[in-house]
Formats: sequence, C-alpha cells, structure tokens
Amino acid sequence: MQETFFWCRAKILIVGFGFFLGVAPAMAQGAAAGWWMDQSGKAGIVIAPCGGALCGRIEWLKVPKDKAGRPKTDIHNSNAALRPRPLCGLQILGNFTPDGQGGWNGGWIYDPQNGKTYKSVMNVAADGTLHVRGYIGIPLLGRSEVWRRPAIALAACGGG
Repeated sequence: MQETFFWCRAKILIVGFGFFLGVAPAMAQGAAAGWWMDQSGKAGIVIAPCGGALCGRIEWLKVPKDKAGRPKTDIHNSNAALRPRPLCGLQILGNFTPDGQGGWNGGWIYDPQNGKTYKSVMNVAADGTLHVRGYIGIPLLGRSEVWRRPAIALAACGGG
C-alpha cells in the first residue's frame, strides 16, 4: 500500500514536470509577445510567434506620415528597391528562439533609421521591460535598447 502511494506521487511529479517542460517555452514566448514601445517612444512594435520563432513588426508610429503627408517609408534601406516599403507593418525583428535561460537569441533586428540589419538577442527583465541588443559579430560590440509596454492601447497603423 505504501509502495503504491509512493509510485502514484512519483508519477504525478513526473507528469507535472513534463507538463512544465512543455509549457515553459510557451510561457517564455508569451512574456515577450505583445505590444512594445521602442526606447524613443516613436514606434510601437508587436512581437508574435512566427514559424517556431519570435518576430516583430512596427504597428504604430507616433508620426506615421512624412512632411508631404504620405505614409513614411523605408527610405534609408541600402536596397533602393525596398525604399518604397511602408514603415507601418514592416518586420524589424526575426528568428528569435529561446536560449533556455529566459531570453531569446539567434535573431536579427533591422534599424529603419540607418537601413542596417544586425544580429540580436533579447530578454524580458524582472521589471517587465524588454532589453533588445543589436550587434555586429559578438554581443559585446553592439547597442542596447530598453522597450516598455505601452501605457495606453495603440491603434495599429496597418501596412504590410
């Protein structure tokens, strides 16, 4: 009887632990998923799962139109053929996979202010902020930004 009780508890622990291992990566993705304001407060980015990784798109701009009243485009892209792309809806984060320590690595980030793409890592800090680091070569050679959840609901600007 005592032996049966022990094995029942062991099975519950094993099943529970297996459930946790299956849910932990999803919880980690969930921590980064959703709306974020970039450090400047000029862009709202939505991070969501895509193809087994995490990706992010610009979905809100504080100033969505240029001086001529047209939607802002990717004017700094080094590829002239891509410069007419609207900034709203533009994917700027991609290929982030969990690093097993609560962060994400193996990703890339595109900076529309200079038209360059960098390797990138990110993690959600204990205070709920998202730390995003773009770099060349190794993470030591890069720049970090701290993104925050928007204080108010933002209306997506569309594009794509």
